[in-house]
Amino acid sequence: MLELKTGNIADQPDCDAIVNAANAELRTGGGVAGAIHKVGDPQLTELTRSLAPISPGEAVITEAPNMPNKFIIHCLGPVYGKDKPEDKLLADCYRNALDLAEENKIESIVFPAISTGAFGFPKREAANIAFKTVKEKSSGLKHVNYIRFVLFDAADYNLHWDTLKEW
Repeated sequence: MLELKTGNIADQPDCDAIVNAANAELRTGGGVAGAIHKVGDPQLTELTRSLAPISPGEAVITEAPNMPNKFIIHCLGPVYGKDKPEDKLLADCYRNALDLAEENKIESIVFPAISTGAFGFPKREAANIAFKTVKEKSSGLKHVNYIRFVLFDAADYNLHWDTLKEW
């Protein structure tokens, strides 16, 4: 099952894992990382310290301190125009996050729109990559049976909904 909704990624109590659109050092920042670290710190910073740095497309997993979720999967999306090839690296984020979810027997996972904020990835292109990757991975998923995309606002939701309808 795939769902889209607006909201705060750090407030998804009905899902096993949330995905952090992380920075390479897995530290607090703006956007998604800031929202997650606001709830999870200082324990989250301690959990991620030994896992950093990560490279674009890479994903790592931690527990989710101070949160109702069991896990946080941290992905470093590509910086558009800098990290090449952007489309492959962004797809790798979704692919690697789903692989970690499977390995950890996670049934429900929540994604943000990775790389579309400060990293400048065009939103429609990023949504196409996200949905294409999820569709390609879905037939091989044994544990993950629910995927949610949480979008920041109504405009992002509508763009993702329109993109999903094309699929």
